Amino acid sequence: MAALRIEPASPQRLDDIAAVMSDCGDASHCWCAFWSRPRADFRSGWGEGNKRWFMRRVRTAAHPPGVVAYVDDEPAGWCAIAPRSDHLRLANSRNLAPVDELPVWSITCFVVAKRFRRQGLMRALIDGAVAFAARQGAKCVEAYPLDAPRKLNSGELFVGRLSAFEAAGFREVMRRSPTRPIVRRHL
Repeated sequence: MAALRIEPASPQRLDDIAAVMSDCGDASHCWCAFWSRPRADFRSGWGEGNKRWFMRRVRTAAHPPGVVAYVDDEPAGWCAIAPRSDHLRLANSRNLAPVDELPVWSITCFVVAKRFRRQGLMRALIDGAVAFAARQGAKCVEAYPLDAPRKLNSGELFVGRLSAFEAAGFREVMRRSPTRPIVRRHL
């Protein structure tokens, strides 16, 4: 059986994160900048600009902006988790606007390297992200997965599936859009 571990995305892990991101078409251009950069900066930075922004964020952030999954010591997946206030575009989203004043941490993005897909890494990343947020003092973790009745393609799965979050103990707290619930897990 493969050994799985989840580690905080520290500056020492930048090469490992890059290996995961580079194995996914959209991720290799987005670099988890979508939720945190202003739209114009995100678009103009598509690719190398977003990568530079992300690398700088990991090096200078008060806390790692996510977790990295390793399978047998090989970088296999990424999950972005940070205080909701770190995600500028969440604040401006009509469908994903804050539910209340509770300070939550938000899971916003997953990337799984191609050879590790369909092996349950999303669930492991959720559990690892929640544990990381708890160690940072979070009292509640929130996410914004897709709940669609059709098969989703890999480009849509970056926010996660509702079923994976429900299996990890998250409960729906709001739904302003038919396919985008807001789910929470209190710690």
